[in-house]
Amino acid sequence: MQACTCDRSTSPRTASVMPTGRWWSRTGPTAARGNGWWRIWGRWTRRAGWACRRRPAVSAPTPEPPAPPPAPSTSRGHGRRRILQDLPRRRVVHDLAEDEKPCPCCGKMREVIGEETSEQLDYEPARLSVIQHVRLKYACRACEEAAAEDGPQIATAEKPLAPIEKGLAAPGLLAYVIVSKYSDHLPLYRLERILARHKIDIARSTMCDWARDSAAALKPLYDLMIREVLASKVIHTDDTPVDVLDRQLPQTRVGRFWVYVGDRDHPHDVFIYTANRSRDGPMTFLAGWGKDTRRFLQADAFGGYDGIYAGQAGGRVTEVACWSHARRKFYEARTSDSATATQALAYIRLLYDVEDEAKALVEKRFDGAAAPAADQGEAQRRLAAIRLELRRAKAVPILAQFKTWLESRQATAGGPVLPKSPMGQAIAYVLNQWDALNVYVTDGDLAIDNNLAENALRRIAIGRKNWLFCGSDNGGHTAAVLFSLIASCARHEVDPFAYLKDVLTRIAAHPMHRLAELLPERWSLAKADT
Repeated sequence: MQACTCDRSTSPRTASVMPTGRWWSRTGPTAARGNGWWRIWGRWTRRAGWACRRRPAVSAPTPEPPAPPPAPSTSRGHGRRRILQDLPRRRVVHDLAEDEKPCPCCGKMREVIGEETSEQLDYEPARLSVIQHVRLKYACRACEEAAAEDGPQIATAEKPLAPIEKGLAAPGLLAYVIVSKYSDHLPLYRLERILARHKIDIARSTMCDWARDSAAALKPLYDLMIREVLASKVIHTDDTPVDVLDRQLPQTRVGRFWVYVGDRDHPHDVFIYTANRSRDGPMTFLAGWGKDTRRFLQADAFGGYDGIYAGQAGGRVTEVACWSHARRKFYEARTSDSATATQALAYIRLLYDVEDEAKALVEKRFDGAAAPAADQGEAQRRLAAIRLELRRAKAVPILAQFKTWLESRQATAGGPVLPKSPMGQAIAYVLNQWDALNVYVTDGDLAIDNNLAENALRRIAIGRKNWLFCGSDNGGHTAAVLFSLIASCARHEVDPFAYLKDVLTRIAAHPMHRLAELLPERWSLAKADT
């Protein structure tokens, strides 16, 4: 009997960057891997020059040392969870019927010796209530009886300033409407039906006005968030379309939502609405950004940003491209050249492995768990230092080999990929963006991709499937303000309803020089201290 083994050491190409072991399982999500990896694996190993040789079979296999025990899983699972202890409890006692209490043996009454307790989680629908503001009036009886010239000196107590002057909705109801539409993605007509079940008849047009007036009340806080984001060293940005009603047109037109994600020292997600996708949107928002020191803008290859990189917005801004976009190009071209696509995806997977290694080293500092909120700043600084070191040591050589391989695949260099084919266009895209795609290895504060901005836009993409369109450009601006507050709450794991209810209660009378106290992260810390 002869056994066949593969000698991988014979291929210098394999020893450099070719993935080994489970490379095929780590080139992307399940949907991106496909089902024909065995065929690609065989083709790739033959091209790599792996040699097969025969060796005599042994009578009995050499025993291997026992495998180490698997690491304990950090997954929380999907089984029944323990009910939170801080929820209110309603005790329901179940007793025996009177005819069951006598002992069946002797006939005497049995006594209680203990109890068995089990818990169920119940739900009570939200209830509406009416707040009556009673303003007490005082008058001086002595002056009234003396018929004083100034009258009876009447004084009436003042009530707190409301977010909407003379409005029907209290801050709690305003917060409920805002969170329902802009966080839970409920169209207002559905919310109208929900309130109708509670015997409350509120038109969707009224709720639309409430959202507009609430956004106006929160506008100073929104403007402060914009100033905070513009102080960032790094900003992630992206945009997404939205249909907008226009009475002058027989159909909707396309507006645009832009998101600008601040860095770790300015942790806010700010949304801007524009009526179109012209370059004026980002040029106006980023005007003057980077005039004092160099900044970094991480975005896709949209040409509207080119003027910003060229200094036309009045600042020094460096372009940082997105490896997630580059990966997507190869994945979309996989049907035209699966072998080339698979190898390109494997190279990119190696780049992401470096990022994963840096994250793992930081998590090790916190015993394998995510850093607590109080240590997030330290964790981010450690991550920046570690991944800069790892990128220089590991990612830079991979990038150099990847570029050489890409250029060798082009037909102009004698390779098999035609320039106008889907794979040729993917390779051309990456090579055209190569300098911007390599910027991230020069600074640990830069991310490998623009997923932060893309993830922030998901709430609009999900909501768009439900509320479908904006009623006007003004509606788009209203949505941008409220989306910004909701997204920043989500970034800091703040309950948006509790936050908006409290802020809408306080903002009308809050001193402007202390407005920063109402930012989500500072509001959360203040609540934790109390």
